[in-house]
Amino acid sequence: MNKIGLLARIEAKPEHADEIARMLTEAVKLAEEEQRTLTWFAFREDATTFGVFDTFENDEDRAEHLRGRIAAALMGAAETMLVSAPDIRPVDLLAVKLP
Repeated sequence: MNKIGLLARIEAKPEHADEIARMLTEAVKLAEEEQRTLTWFAFREDATTFGVFDTFENDEDRAEHLRGRIAAALMGAAETMLVSAPDIRPVDLLAVKLP
């Protein structure tokens, strides 16, 4: 069962919003390679605001994900394409419904 997660909020500079959308769309391939990441969702709230939500079995798996390629790409983009560094917050899941 998915017990814990990460919720990341990403604010792109307007001129880089399409690049961030493309980066997140393509990042699903990296997420699929992470066996310890149980679920992974990338979403768009508005023209420049994006997010990622993912779930893990335990803290070790979550920490491993934060050391991975997706987090590195987001932090690398922060300097030039984002308004500020992504706001990444650990969350505890209270209830889950999956297909």
